[in-house]
This record gives sequence, structure tokens and C-alpha cells, in this order.
Amino acid sequence: MNILDKIEGLEAKYHEAGLALSDPSVISDQARYVRINREYHEIERVLLTARRYKTAISNLDEAKHILYNEPDSELREMAKAEIEQLEPQIPALEEEVKLALLPQDPEDSKNVVMEIRGGTGGDEAALFAGDLFRMYCKYFDIKGWKYSVSSFTEGASGGYKEIIFNVSGENVYGTLKYESGVHRVQRVPVTETQGRVHTSAATVAVLPEADEFEVHINEGEIKWETFRSGGAGGQNVNKVESGVRLRYMWRNPNTGTTEEILIECTETRDQPKNKERALSRLRTQIYDREHQKYIDDIAQRRKTMVSTGDRSAKIRTYNYPQGRITDHRIGYTIYNLQAFMDGDIQGVIDQLQIAENAERLKALE
Repeated sequence: MNILDKIEGLEAKYHEAGLALSDPSVISDQARYVRINREYHEIERVLLTARRYKTAISNLDEAKHILYNEPDSELREMAKAEIEQLEPQIPALEEEVKLALLPQDPEDSKNVVMEIRGGTGGDEAALFAGDLFRMYCKYFDIKGWKYSVSSFTEGASGGYKEIIFNVSGENVYGTLKYESGVHRVQRVPVTETQGRVHTSAATVAVLPEADEFEVHINEGEIKWETFRSGGAGGQNVNKVESGVRLRYMWRNPNTGTTEEILIECTETRDQPKNKERALSRLRTQIYDREHQKYIDDIAQRRKTMVSTGDRSAKIRTYNYPQGRITDHRIGYTIYNLQAFMDGDIQGVIDQLQIAENAERLKALE
């Protein structure tokens, strides 16, 4: 099937999805409605690119017809100029359509829960985890995304042993999924008196946020505890048990094993809101565990691990003495570390997306 046939098939699917979205039986089924609505907008995105390609081909055919059949020399000259303009555009537009036709990860449009944990390196690893959090916050500001911290544990010398936060915006998971993995730093720690370069690491996990209807939780089996939030905040923090802790025994459908999931949330001074956010994190964690089999299957099918979410893979090194950042998945190195740590990370994400798309096109062909 050629590209134009595929486009015709998509036009029919787009029309069907549009009709389904006005069907009362679909509207009343939230899970089905969300799935079809997502599919409708995804097809619309592809068709916008495809229509530009079709228009260019149609215009080229018309110009060639005029060139070979029109007796008026002035019209033939105009047609010749149009052909010279259009012919170089067609291959690029065709490549755009091929990329647009690649099946999208249904998770890409979701918001995320991110976790950054200091790894090997003690206090320096916690400081680096703090630097990564600051880097991402600056990037979110550039993108216009919203973020909020759910919980954190500070390091003894600053930074974070662990910090968990939510990020919402457009195509958040599709962009940030490339950040999952081990980030390694090489620099002279502030505690080092002899100027020696140390290596430490922090782990970043990017989890797509689960919708309520995607995960089944027996809320009657959740064990809740409340406690007083620590830190600054005045009398309210000292007197009101606004912090919540939940324990839930979850059975893994992939392995049959049972494990306890423990979640704490002290994000707000309102206990019901903290309960709601803890429940949202529980749904996301369960979804992530159940979704891991799908991620593992993708990893096995691919030769590289550009965006499989493998959190044990060393993905990037930040070398401060040389001002260098290297992404090991694609062998990409740049020398603008300070700007990168100030949130200018889009260039590397773009390169990772290009590498992954090239890989997927090759697999498709």
C-alpha cells in the first residue's frame, strides 16, 4: 500500500471517529470516549501533514500538464517555474508524512509523575539530584508546563535524597520519557579539599500518569495513616495532621506476586487534597508496574534504548571540568553544560527523537 492509499484510509477513519464522538453511547462511556477522542486528534494531526503533501503532488501534476500541453509560452514558463519550486519539496513532504504515519505511543499525550533519587556518591549524589530538579524546573518554565512537588527527603548537605513531583502540559510524557535512566556527574564536590574529581549519580524515573478508569483499586483495602507535616509553616503544621500515608497490597498480574506499596503525601495543608493526590500517585505506580511488560517488549524489539524507560541504564554524563554533556544512547556530545543545567535541554531531546524516528522508520521499511 502506497502513502496516498494510507491517507485515503485515514480520511475514512477520521470521519468514523468524528461520528462516534457524537454518539450518546460513546459519550456515556468515559474510557471509550477518551480513547476515541485521542485517536481522532491523532489522525487529525497526521492528515494536516498529509494534505499538504497531496496538495503539492496535485499542483505538480497540474503544472506538468500545462508545461506539456499548453500552447501559450507564458503559461508554460509559469508552469516550469512552479515545477522547479515543487519538485525539491515533494521528498521532504513525503518524509514528513512517513514520520506522521508512524504509530504514536498512546502514553505520549499524558501528564507525568517524575522521581529523582540520589544514587551512588552520598552527599554529592543528593546535591546532583537537586541540580537535576532545578534544571527540569527551568525547562518546565520554558515550555509553559505546570509542576508541583508531592514529597521530598533532603540531603544532609543540601539537594535531595529523593524528590517526587507531578508535571502537566502538552505532550509531557512524549517529551520527558527520554529522561528516564541513570544520570552520572563528574565534578569536584564542594566537600573535596584537594580538588579531585568525583563521580556520582542520580536516577530519574518518568511515569505516565494513570487515568482513574485504567487502574482498578479496591479502596476498602487501603490502610490510611495521618501525621503532622514537618518543616516551616507555622502553627497549622504543628497542630494539624495534614500529612497522609497509605499502604496498599497489590498483586502483580504479570508475575502473580504480592507487594506492599507505601506512599506519603504532604503537598498541601489540606488532608483531603493530600489523600486525593496520594491516590493519584498510587494509580500511577500500579499502572507503571502493569505497563512495564509492554515497555520490556518494546526494549526487546529495539536495538537501542532511546525511550524505553529503562531506569537502570546509564543514559547521560555531565562532565563539569570539561563543560561537556554526553548522551550515551546516541553518542551525542555538546559543550554547553551551564546552559543545559539552566533548562536548555530541548536540543538533546530533539536529537533523541530524531534517532528514535529513524530507527522506527527503518523497522517499518
